[in-house]
Amino acid sequence: MSELPNVNAETIEKMQRIAGSSEDGPVFMLNLNKYTASAGFPNGELYKKYMISINRLVDEVEGKILWQTKVNGQVVGNQDLDEVLGVWYPSHQSFLGIRTAPSSERNMELRSSAVQSANLQWCNAYTVKNMVGF
Repeated sequence: MSELPNVNAETIEKMQRIAGSSEDGPVFMLNLNKYTASAGFPNGELYKKYMISINRLVDEVEGKILWQTKVNGQVVGNQDLDEVLGVWYPSHQSFLGIRTAPSSERNMELRSSAVQSANLQWCNAYTVKNMVGF
């Protein structure tokens, strides 16, 4: 089972309670990433391998990367980011299944080399109807 660094145990416990209940449903995660110099964001080989791996992992738990975009600069605050990804999962159980998915271990190996820092925000469910133009 793969483990993420800096996990907020209280939040994971809340998600586990939801996942084990009749209240389980879609969830949206906002990933705020800063990559290592060796990742070579956005065109480096390590970054590309990590993106292939994360896409595979999300697919294995039936999630979808709805969007990802380069951060051009920060208008307010002091969090240095390279990229933001919006990821939808069909359920909390699906999201929690990432730790035991078949490609999780490989993804964590790549992550440890490619990602300098990451913040993962648990958000309300996000559907296509929330997206402009749909």
